[in-house]
Amino acid sequence: MSLRDFLERFRPAGTPGASTAGVPADRAAERAAELEPALARLTRAQREADRIRAEADEAARAVREDAAREAARLVAAAREQAPEVRRRTAEPLLARARHEADAVRAAGDSAAAAVRARAAERMPELVERAVADALRLPGGSEGQVELAGTGRPRGLEELEGLSRSDEPGGPGGAS
Repeated sequence: MSLRDFLERFRPAGTPGASTAGVPADRAAERAAELEPALARLTRAQREADRIRAEADEAARAVREDAAREAARLVAAAREQAPEVRRRTAEPLLARARHEADAVRAAGDSAAAAVRARAAERMPELVERAVADALRLPGGSEGQVELAGTGRPRGLEELEGLSRSDEPGGPGGAS
């Protein structure tokens, strides 16, 4: 299309003033004839785009379904493996806790052994003091106590012998 033909479109059908005999230009027909091939190609392109969109929608639906199945499979596998993973994860923590518990138990045993050793060291002196305090009764002499009902005083050595014989399994005790 030349520039002249293009500009001819904008010219009025007739000049103002006296009318001339002639056929006015059919601008609508000209436009339709000019646009029809382009619109036909556009219609084909729209149909092709619709077909491509439909195929893409179908492919996307298939991909989503495949992804959903794969996700479900992965979740099922993860749930199946979860107890073993938890157990393996907890092993080092449990081992460390057991080690710490053993260390606390050993420290407690050591402290208890120290208390027992200190008690074993101090027990004879404390027993001796307790017996000495018990023998210091009003009216009696130190280190001497009168046995009830006998009127005889006994010394510390005799009392220790009596207390040993009162123990179960001892010389004067019940077995």
